[in-house]
Parts: sequence; C-alpha cells; structure tokens
Amino acid sequence: MKHYDLIIIGSGSGLMVLEAALAKGLSCAIVERSKFGGTCLTKGCIPSKMLVYPADLIRDAEQASRIGVQLGTPSVDWERVSTRMWKQINYSKRIAENLHEMPGVDVYEATGEFTGPNTLSVKYLEGSETEEISGDRFVIAAGARSFVPNIEGLAEVGYITSETFFGDKFPEKPWERLLIVGGGAIGTEFAHIFSAFGSKVTVVEMGSRLIATEEEEISEFVQQQFVESGIDIFNDSRAVAASSENGSKKLVVENTKTGERQEIITDEIFISSGVRSNSDLLRCDAAGIDMDARGWIITNEHMETSQKHIYAIGDINGKYQFRHTANYEAEILINNLFTDREKRSACYDAVPWAIYTRPQVGHVGLTERQARGKGYRVFIGRNYYSDVAAGIAMGHSQHYSDNGFVKIVAGEDKRILGVHVVGPHAAILVQPFEYLINTGFKCDSPYASDADREWCKARQAIYESCRIPGTLRPIMDSMVIHPSLNELTAWAIEEIEWEE
Repeated sequence: MKHYDLIIIGSGSGLMVLEAALAKGLSCAIVERSKFGGTCLTKGCIPSKMLVYPADLIRDAEQASRIGVQLGTPSVDWERVSTRMWKQINYSKRIAENLHEMPGVDVYEATGEFTGPNTLSVKYLEGSETEEISGDRFVIAAGARSFVPNIEGLAEVGYITSETFFGDKFPEKPWERLLIVGGGAIGTEFAHIFSAFGSKVTVVEMGSRLIATEEEEISEFVQQQFVESGIDIFNDSRAVAASSENGSKKLVVENTKTGERQEIITDEIFISSGVRSNSDLLRCDAAGIDMDARGWIITNEHMETSQKHIYAIGDINGKYQFRHTANYEAEILINNLFTDREKRSACYDAVPWAIYTRPQVGHVGLTERQARGKGYRVFIGRNYYSDVAAGIAMGHSQHYSDNGFVKIVAGEDKRILGVHVVGPHAAILVQPFEYLINTGFKCDSPYASDADREWCKARQAIYESCRIPGTLRPIMDSMVIHPSLNELTAWAIEEIEWEE
C-alpha cells in the first residue's frame, strides 16, 4: 500500500494546497474523478461567462439606439462562441499533463472512497482496477453536483444539468425553447444567456421569487426585466411530471398555493434546482467524518473536520458555492498547515458574489431583512444609475424600467452591514465595499472574530500596524469575486517584487 504525507481529493482549489505541500517537500497524491481544474473551470463560472458576455453584448446592442447608435439586429455565431468556451474548458487537459510530469505527486484519475480514517480506495476510471492508499493527512475538495428533484418521467424524457450541458449534451445550436427548473444563480444566468441568443425561455421556481439570496426589491427588479425580455416566469410552482409529445418535451407544473396545473411544451429541460454534496460518493462516514443532515461536511474555522487530520474546503463543506470562497479557504489551510505563522480563522461575515444574469447583481454582507433580524438599527441608502452622469451617458433614465440601483445597508455607527447592486458592472461596483469592510480586519473590525482581536492585541506592534491607513492589507484579506475584472487589480498585488 502506497503511503503519502498528504492526499488531496479534488483538483479545484485543492491544487492550491497541493502546490504548497510540494513546495514543502511532502509526498502527495491527488485523486480526481472528472476533468482537472474543478467545477469553476470545467462546468461552472468560467465557461458560463464565455456565454454570458456575448449575451450581454446582444442586449447592449438592442438598447444602443437610446444613445444614438444604430447597430442593427445582432446575430450569433454559435460555433465561434462554443469554440472559445471549449478552449477554456480544455485547459483542464494541460493541468492534467502538468500534474503527471510534476515530481513528488502521484496522480490518480479515479474515484475515491474512504475505507477508514487514514485509507482511501481508488478505482481507476479506465478499467476496473482498484488500489488502496493511505495518508497522514487528507484535504477533501471534491465539490458538489446538481440536485435533481424527483419529477415523474423526467429520467425517461431526459434533461440537462450544468454538468451535462458543459459535457456530452452541449447543443449544436441554441434551442428554440428552453425550460429551466430553478430560479437561482445558475438558472437566471442561463435564462439570460439563451433568451439573448433567441430561445423562448421559461423559468419554473418553487419559491415566491427569483434569486432568493438577494434583496426582495432586487429579485423583483430582475423578474420584471426578465418578463420584459420575453422570459416566462412561474413562481410558487413545482415540476410534477415530464413526458414526450410529438418530438418535444412536456412538463406539468403545479402552483404550490392554488394547486392549479399547467402544461409547458419545450425542446429541452434544464435542471438548476441547487446542488448536493459529493460526500456520499466518498463514503465519508467510513472515515468517521461528521456531516450535517444534508450531507455537507462539517468544518470548524480552521477547515478541520471531526477527524483533525482531515480537512474540507470548497463546495463540499456547504458554506458558500463560490470559487473565491474555496480559494480563501485553501489559503487559510495553507497558512495553518505549511507556515510558522499564527493560525488563521475563516470568517464568512462579508462574502461577496455576483450573479451574471441581466441585469447583473452584486452582493456583499447582510440584506436589510437579515440586518434587522440580527437586531441592528438599520439605515438605508439608494442611488440609481440615472442619478449619476456616467449612468446617464450609458443611456439610463428614470423613465426606463431597467434603471438599476445600489442599496447600502448601514448601522447607526456608520458601519457597513451590506451593499447590493443591480445593473451594469454590479460585480465591480460592489467589490470595493468588501475591501472597506476588511479595513482593520484583524484589529477592531466588527467582522473580526474574538480570536482575531485577541491575536492582534497580544502583539501590539502588529495591532498598531493593522491600523495604518492606505495599506494593501484589506485587499489581501478579502475575497475577490470570481470571475470578475476585480481580479485584474487585486491580483496585481501578487506581482509586486518586494526588496529583501
């Protein structure tokens, strides 16, 4: 049985930990059952943005006449759009090749199952050969997969998920009709993409509103823009049964409040009803790893599971399904495992994100409802795109229904509790508030943990240095929305060549 200092399961953010471990001279193994690079590269945020941007350009072109530019009716070169997207996904092949050539690491293109707290059974993807390996420490970065609800007849009729869309069910051209089950981030992004590409899109959402993670008024705003762009929305509705009809697909939808049922005819059914943990595929129970009722691996602020030599980062711990959160957790783990610095603790009080639908949504911190629920005395500030010269130059007006806005949720001591943007460049507009929230993070920030504050106060010199304004520290301590142009500026810090 081969034994390793560290075994990593999953090649998304797990690759960051692998690189740090190899730099320390540790013997490592990495186990990956799919394409290398993780969800974000192969079936998530990166390839989807290769489709979002062309969709954005189409919508911009349609509105260009507002500012006196006539661009005509946009057309889509689906083959070229697709080629650019697959080029990004296929970067995974280069990652795999580089890993196989890298000294100090064994690459297992296989499924992995725990057989105990220190052992893993790996079954190679090609053939039926199985091997057992052991390790001193494990990092689980195996992610999540699409949750498929129990819909009568769905398996027989066929459907797609984000995994199969960016796989063997990628269409040769945009569908004429697309029905999306689920109105969260993935569902609304794909609704925007295919609506702009000319598909007749229908969204079926169990809840009372789209993108339920957002402010109610932002959800309403996005839904209004969807409807105006020709997207049909069925709120408070669940998919009951699917069947085939004259070469098309039919979905029966039931209103959860009235019980009324409707039939929707479509060419394809896209399931985006959320995600589920991959912990069951790993047999984490065999290793004695504690999980919650939904199968998410329970971790503490140091990314430790109930087995102190096993760590879990990224989607599989169920905290946030964002690559920048997974990267943040990987950085914390790298610090704690491979450096002599004090242990870092993860803090999720101000996680930023963006939803790349149309209109775009940016989010950091608490919503107004959440802030009031926590007992804060809340003060609200709003400003609309049409209220500033740059917004007017872009064609925004108070007379147009797509006049987006920013909403700031503040506390009575002028503390930033949350910031929410809906409209063009929302991801860029919201990111600076993440930096502001993290200013003085390790000192007297309300977002710092008690442990962080005590750590700084016990080291007065560090404590005082944290308070110096104008340093790079708030950016270095922040999560940067991925993928976004914010990474262009934030990651420039890593290129600074400090003199010894």
